[in-house]
This record gives sequence, structure tokens and C-alpha cells, in this order.
Amino acid sequence: MSVAPKVGFVSLGCPKALVDSERILTQLRTEGYAISPSYDGADLVVVNTCGFIDSAVEESLDAIGEALAKNGKVIVTGCLGAKGDVVRAAHPRVLAVTGPHALDEVMSAVHQHLPQPVEETANPFISLVPAQGIKLTPRHYAYLKISEGCNHRCTFCIIPSMRGDLVSRPIGQVMQEAENLVKAGVKELLVISQDTSAYGVDVRYRTGFWGGKPLKSKMTDLARALGELGVWVRLHYVYPYPHVDEVIPLMAEGKVLPYLDVPFQHASRRILKLMKRPAAAEANLERIRGWRAICPELTIRSTFIAGFPGETEADFQELLDFLTEAELDRVGCFAYSPVEGAKANELPDAVPDEVREERRGRLMQLQEKISARRLKSKVGKTLRVLVDEVKADGSALARSSADAPEIDGVVYIESAGDLKPGEFAEVKITRADTHDLWAQPVTSSAKEALNKSQIRRKHA
Repeated sequence: MSVAPKVGFVSLGCPKALVDSERILTQLRTEGYAISPSYDGADLVVVNTCGFIDSAVEESLDAIGEALAKNGKVIVTGCLGAKGDVVRAAHPRVLAVTGPHALDEVMSAVHQHLPQPVEETANPFISLVPAQGIKLTPRHYAYLKISEGCNHRCTFCIIPSMRGDLVSRPIGQVMQEAENLVKAGVKELLVISQDTSAYGVDVRYRTGFWGGKPLKSKMTDLARALGELGVWVRLHYVYPYPHVDEVIPLMAEGKVLPYLDVPFQHASRRILKLMKRPAAAEANLERIRGWRAICPELTIRSTFIAGFPGETEADFQELLDFLTEAELDRVGCFAYSPVEGAKANELPDAVPDEVREERRGRLMQLQEKISARRLKSKVGKTLRVLVDEVKADGSALARSSADAPEIDGVVYIESAGDLKPGEFAEVKITRADTHDLWAQPVTSSAKEALNKSQIRRKHA
């Protein structure tokens, strides 16, 4: 029996790119290729790149260069691959370059430079891929990508030029993948896309089928169906369209995690117009209050840009005032960075680098106070957490419903006992800082006392 050809793999970028990597790896294994953990052991290397901002481009080009130096045979895919001239100018020796979500093109390049093992010689066990496919995340959580591309034309963004317009996956296909993941032991589904709220717009909310029942290709219907699978469902990249209001009751009912990742980007109407973003910042404040009235446990995370071209001190103060009023739980902020090909580069009144950084620092300083205050309010409460890691010293890292993996805070469990990764646990919060929580597990006797207390309050 001949040895299966081996492919090395480097995956860079956002969760959407990670899902692309998982699909390529799944197809490689399905066709009998082995996956090499090192450059030395690989017959060729695939590098899935990011190309959104300059630092990501540099990281991707460095990764391609390292793969070429240590292996010599490299296929490039991903967002930077959409700029094939940039890749080839820096690394003319690459075997092939494809854009993002280009499974067929990547496999065609692999077949050309590393022929697929024939059925008679391929190890049959290599082709036994699990129904959920190959995953690069821990076994207990997974990203569920529901669409590709985006119909927005934000002036700071070049993603539509790389990933194209919105293309929604059939809802039956999405639900089948989700069901396979849950059957494989996944406890948390992280729903991702470039614009989750727009799911189904391109197909006019076409009706599909799951479990023999009709189901509309719409975010609210999808969230409701996913909520029936009995696992955590976390929604990312949710633009604040009016129909988002329909998801909040599902969160209050416990069907979907009370967590919204909403990319507000700014609060000044003038700057939002320059960005070509929805500009109803005042309405957003009203809606946030309405959301929290329905679901008080709601966690809202967002990202903002400081120092966008034309931003005045007054515009920036509007953003700070918005944050003070909104009291968002999780916030990230980037100093504006010109991206090659973005329309924002043509706007007048560029903000000096040092002012951009100073404003970013001021925003994060304000947000740290807000975050610390909101986290401190959780001290003494009992939360349900999902354990990610148990350490040798007996402690554990976990996440509550307020914490998405790798981008939010964590819950440090100081005495994990017999807890294991992928398990849910009840913990009592003992202290907090600006980003994270510390906790102790709730014992069986404490749980019983807590349940009795809740019953008494319910009937009081």
C-alpha cells in the first residue's frame, strides 16, 4: 500500500476564513490526502490568507515566504489571493493563487501539482471523514457560516471586491450541518457571515425544508430553528436592521444566547454617511434600551473606527457620548488604517496618525471603565459556563453566554475539581476586572439551595 500524499496547511484570518480552511481540509481528507503537521513532512503547502488591512497583508506574505523557504511548493488561497498580482509580485515561485471560498480552484491546483491517490492504493481509513467534516476549533464549539459576501459598499472596506456580493446558503443545508455538528458533540454554534442579518435577502427569503418541514431562509427563522437543537447558539456580525428585534424574545426565552455582535462602527451621522453605513445612531440607542427591556441579560459587543477621514473632535465626542449612553459590554476599536482599494482613501481631511491613535486610546480608556462596571455587577451571581480548558494546577478557563471565544473575556474557575473541557458548569462569580471574571464551582448542595431559593422567589 503506497503512502498517501501529504499536504501542509496554514490558516490565517477571521472565522469566515477558518471555515473555508475546514472545508478544504475536509475535501483533502475525503480524497485520500494526509494532512502534514510540519513543512518538512508535506509534499506541498496550502496557505489560506487574509488581506483586509495592511498588517494582515504583511502577515500573509510573511507566511507564504516562510512556507516557500521551508517547503518550496505553495498554493495560495483566501482574501489576499484575490489580489493575485500582489502575491506573485512578492512571491513569484508560488504554484497557484486563488481567491477566498474557492474550494474547487484549490483542489484543482492540488490535483495538478500533487495527483490524487488512486482508489486501489489510497488508504481507505484516510477517506473516512466524519459527517461534520474536519474542524480546526475545539470539539465542543464550531463556526457555522450561513452566507458568503456582502451587499454593502462601506467606504473603508474591500471585502465585497474579494468575496463578492451576498450569497446565502440553502437553509436546509445550514440546518443539516448544524445537526451533524451537534450529533458530533458540539455544545456551541457560532453563527457567522459578513452580514448575518441579511441572510436570505438575495434569494428573497426562499422557503427550504428541514426535517420535512418548510423553513424560510431568514435570520429570525434560522435562529428559531437552531434554538431547537438544545445547544448554545451565538449570533455574530448582526447589522441592526428592524427584524433583529424579532430575535430578542428568543434570547429572553433561552432559545438563543443573549448575545449580539453588532458592528456599529461609529455614532456620528456625518461620519456614518461618509462610511456609507446606516446612520440612525439615535434610533440605535432607543433600540438597545428596548432590547434590554425585553432581555435584561443581553450582552452587546461592537467594533468602532477612530480617526476616520473627516472625523472632527466633535464627531469623536459624539462617539464617546454614544458609548456612555449605550453601555456596551464588549468593545473593540481600531485606529483608521487606509486599505488599498478602499474608497475612503479618496476622502479629504485625513486625520493624522498620532490623532487616530490618541482617539483610539481615549475610547478604550472610557470603555474599560464601562466594562469594569458591568462585569462588577456580576459578582455574587451564579452563571452557567462552558469549560474550554482545564489546566495542570487544577484551575480552568471557561466562558459564559457573554463571552465569544478568542474575542471576549473568560471566566477563570479557580478550583475546577473534576470538570472537563466541553462540559457546562454552574459557577459563582467571586471577582471581576475590566475584561474577565473569576469564579468557584457551585457544589451539589449549593445548587439545591439555589433551586429552592428560586422556587420561593417564583411563588412569593
